[in-house]
Amino acid sequence: MITATDLEVRAGVRTLLSAPGPALRVQPGDRIGLVGRNGAGKTTTLRILAGEGEAYAGEVMRTGDLGYLPQDPKEGDLDVLAKDRVLSARGLDSLLRDMEKQQILMSEVVDDDERDKAVRKYGNLEDRFSALGGYEAESEAARICNSLGLADRILGQQLHTLSGGQRRRVELARILFAASDGSGGRSDTTLLLDEPTNHLDADSITWLRGFLQSHEGGLIVISHDVDLLNDVVNRVWFLDAVRGEADVYNMTWKKYLDARATDEQRRRRERANAEKKAGALRVQAAKLGAKATKAVAAQNMAKRADKLMSDLDAERVSDKVARIRFPEPAACGKTPLMAENLTKVYGSLEIFTGVDLAIDRGSRVVVLGLNGAGKTTLLRILGGVETPDAGGLVPGHGLKIGYFAQEHDTLDDNASVWENIRHAAPDTGEQELRSLLGAFMFTGPQLEQPAGTLSGGEKTRLALAGLVSSAANVLLLDEPTNNLDPVSREQVLDALRSYTGAVVLVTHDPGAAEALDPERVILLPDGTEDHWSQDYLELIQLA
Repeated sequence: MITATDLEVRAGVRTLLSAPGPALRVQPGDRIGLVGRNGAGKTTTLRILAGEGEAYAGEVMRTGDLGYLPQDPKEGDLDVLAKDRVLSARGLDSLLRDMEKQQILMSEVVDDDERDKAVRKYGNLEDRFSALGGYEAESEAARICNSLGLADRILGQQLHTLSGGQRRRVELARILFAASDGSGGRSDTTLLLDEPTNHLDADSITWLRGFLQSHEGGLIVISHDVDLLNDVVNRVWFLDAVRGEADVYNMTWKKYLDARATDEQRRRRERANAEKKAGALRVQAAKLGAKATKAVAAQNMAKRADKLMSDLDAERVSDKVARIRFPEPAACGKTPLMAENLTKVYGSLEIFTGVDLAIDRGSRVVVLGLNGAGKTTLLRILGGVETPDAGGLVPGHGLKIGYFAQEHDTLDDNASVWENIRHAAPDTGEQELRSLLGAFMFTGPQLEQPAGTLSGGEKTRLALAGLVSSAANVLLLDEPTNNLDPVSREQVLDALRSYTGAVVLVTHDPGAAEALDPERVILLPDGTEDHWSQDYLELIQLA
């Protein structure tokens, strides 16, 4: 259970949230949708509730177990196996390793006393292992991983060999394994999940919905997946970015949407009526004011008109929208980028081999493949962020690459918003950069805010702003619509439609592929090239 009292959340000098009293409370059975526009403070608030960040004011009390999935999980040791990372949620990974050591010791020692000691220690370890669910729990972890699209071969790999999306699914599996109601799990765990459907295919999302619906503990979820919110949520916390306050609704997602629509209609109707009455009073006051004997009456009428307007509920201000337009591409030759015989291997694991690629001026290409096929790795190689084990790039005349990384790797978390954009466009004038950031909804004190404290949607906007300043003629876009609210997503899709340079796109969003209107598709891991057809939209959802 979590209770936040007099919580105040700030980013720099900007107040994101002020919730007086114990307004924000999570109890078993509460399935809360934390919603609001990008930058309203959803991710920051969730981090504070999870104990990963500090509130500006107020107190957060936590009881029981917590499972927290941030947007960008920062695992510690990337050399551990994915399977061990999941099992570590219940401490099973270390117990299994210790049991294996004792088994080896029992078979190797010749001294009877030493063997008896090893047998007793193994028995104690096995008892603890059984108390945590034992081998049944191992099977349970494997089922959860499989339901999230993590195949057995992936579980046997070290984390550093996995894609960003695979590592995030490992973290989600770890959290759900700890909270599952199987033997050794804690079904009363409070789950705090930030965009849990990112990098999941359609079948995995369906399974996740069922898991969350049946979860007995508390849940707070940030998600732009409307179907997930509709099926799972029974309470809503709306963060109002204009007022810096949280509105709490004890209702399902659909009822919340209906209630907000009704409330908006009421506000507009009351405002129209008040404006009509106030206007009539002011007209009458103006007439009376012309006569000295009626001056007091005129003043009273004017005050009544002002009071009519001041007594109204505050009108909701429409959310600001980033004006996203990709750059006018710099001049280049017919084929600005070629790749020959690209091969990438992690240890004994071959990601892809012998991939050839020619990106012509203005061409539009989608890279497809199942999770783990190497889509992100290919874009990192094309962007010069990673080197292939064989093959290489052949840059053409005038090549200028703009790379958008799904994990926001192009941003320096320790640098401010302003320092990041200055680094992306060192030759651009200061006023031009300030205007650009303003178009992407970064103004005033936000320019000094460290990039690491931004929400996922804000990081996406900052990274896109860097692309706009680049004059790139080849854009490499890795999941550019992740973490965006519906309005911002549409802005990105419009920008894709109008951009005249070349684009290489990796996406799980069918709408992004349709907006790009691609000519070709590259299928990994084989690197097969094909003409685009609508049949590939289904593969995008499955990948």
